Amino acid sequence: MIIARTTVDILGAIPVDELKLRSRVLRPGRSVELVEAALSAGGREVARAQAWRVLRTTQEIALRQPAPSAPPLAAEGSPLVADGWVDGYLSAVEWRFAAGELAQPGPATAWTRLRHPLVPEEQPSPLQRVLAVADSGNGISSELDLTNWHFINPELTVHLHRQAIGEWICLAAQTAISPGGVGLATSVLSDLDGPIGVGAQSLLIARRQAKGSR
Repeated sequence: MIIARTTVDILGAIPVDELKLRSRVLRPGRSVELVEAALSAGGREVARAQAWRVLRTTQEIALRQPAPSAPPLAAEGSPLVADGWVDGYLSAVEWRFAAGELAQPGPATAWTRLRHPLVPEEQPSPLQRVLAVADSGNGISSELDLTNWHFINPELTVHLHRQAIGEWICLAAQTAISPGGVGLATSVLSDLDGPIGVGAQSLLIARRQAKGSR
C-alpha cells in the first residue's frame, strides 16, 4: 500500500522529553485503510496523525503529469540567514532555493535534503523525507515579518499520488492571508522525477506582543 493522505493535528507544545506513541488501525481493508497515531507527553496528547493507505496496483495506466515539473536543482545552496528563526531544524536540512528566499516575503521554491537520518543508522523512508520538510511551506513563503507576526499552523495535510524517489524533495510554496487573522499555505511537492503531491497548512495570523508588554 501507499499512503495517499496524511493529516497531522498539533494539539500542544511538544517537549524535548520522553514521549508515548500509540497507533491503531481505524478502518481495516484490502483496498483502502485508515490508520492513526497519537503522541503524548506527561499524560497529555500533544499530536495526532491519521493516514489513508490505498492499494498499489500493477496495472498499466497512461500517465500525464498533473503539474509542471519543479525548477532544476541548483548546483549548491546558500547560507540561511533569517532573523527570528531558532536554528536547529534549518541546519539539519540542506536548502537550495530556486525562487525566493527564506527571509524574503512571497512565494518561494526550495529543494531540500535531510542532512541526518531521523533515527541513527537508519535510512529515512520516502514518506519521512517528504513529511520532514512539508511542514516548511508556511516558513519559506511567509508574507509577514516573523519578528513582528505569528503565522502558526495547527495542522498539516499532505496528499500524495506517488512515492518519492531519491533524497531531494522540492517545495513550491505560497501563502494567502485574509482579513480576520486566518491564512493558508499551500505547497506543490516534487522529486527529481516530477510532482508527487501537495501540502496545505491552515494558519493562525496574529501580531506578536512587544517584549515587556502585558
